[in-house]
Amino acid sequence: MPSGKTLKLILYELLQFAALITPVFVIMERFADLISHLKGRNQTTYWLVVAVSIASMTSVTLLVWVPLRYLTLKKRRFIKDITQWRPTMLAYLILCTLPCFAILIASSKVQVDNGIRLDYFTELPVSMVLSFLVCADIIERIRPCRLLGQSDNQDPDFDMSGPVLTRLEQVTTVSGQLHPDEGQNGLTQGQPVASNGSISGRWENGTDLPRRSPLSARAPGTAYLYSPSSRPPSYSGRLASLWRRDGRSELFVDSFLFWFDTVELVRVAGLPDVFFSAWVFPVYILAFLSTLRMIITPHSPLLSLAGVALQDFPFFVFRVALIAVFGFITPVLYPLKNVLVCLTFIYFTFLTKLRIFRSETMF
Repeated sequence: MPSGKTLKLILYELLQFAALITPVFVIMERFADLISHLKGRNQTTYWLVVAVSIASMTSVTLLVWVPLRYLTLKKRRFIKDITQWRPTMLAYLILCTLPCFAILIASSKVQVDNGIRLDYFTELPVSMVLSFLVCADIIERIRPCRLLGQSDNQDPDFDMSGPVLTRLEQVTTVSGQLHPDEGQNGLTQGQPVASNGSISGRWENGTDLPRRSPLSARAPGTAYLYSPSSRPPSYSGRLASLWRRDGRSELFVDSFLFWFDTVELVRVAGLPDVFFSAWVFPVYILAFLSTLRMIITPHSPLLSLAGVALQDFPFFVFRVALIAVFGFITPVLYPLKNVLVCLTFIYFTFLTKLRIFRSETMF
């Protein structure tokens, strides 16, 4: 009987492999049906395109996907040194997402050149490509976690720790402890003695310091900071069950929200006016560039810059152009979101480091 880890590994690998081949087969089948219509319902053309899709996916699976998954799982060769990006996701984009978008562009070009409009690949094919893209991302993120029991808090992706109030004691300098009349060479009786940069808890005459309340007797220089604790907060009472959260369930929400902007842009490409025009080329090109963010690990510092450079800024410029040409085919909310993300990234990342923005007199 295989162990639970083995069953989980098999399940993840089967789901990822299904996410790899299913969108390509669905898109290629629709494309084969379109070509057969253009050839007068020629069944030979239909089965030829289907056979080509099966042969191509079999080849890339045996030559690229299986060796890469073996090296990744065994952490062999250069794979073990990769920590800031995900080779599996790069292979998925090249072997699945890129061919699907290329076939969609080719289907538009073929119909425009022949002067007919048979199929503009709405809803099912495009939704399937993006859905399996999200599923592949979720599988990679949830792979280190357990499927049964509570979430492992040692995983940095699912740190459920809460803030704890920490007191910072005031550190008095040596010069501040000297009596004004004795200068720098003598200590006055009754002053605390500084040792190793901290204040001793004993007076020179041997008496103890009086105990006072930490809040009422806090010195002006004492600070209180919030620092993460090593244990998750505990809740009690009748509503204790409502105060629970788990990073594994939140991961699914975060993954879908991560792709909603790309989904909206690809939805615009499904409109007939856009699909049967030259605007379909930049739509799918920009959509594929935005998917390159999936290669970066979720908590990498490079992800913010990649989001602005590969998604928000080009999406904003392109959506403004679409609205100017076709009208409000995309909600104004999305270009507004893109420009706000770009402006806030530039301000908080670069402008706040300037001297004028670091002045203490500014709010």
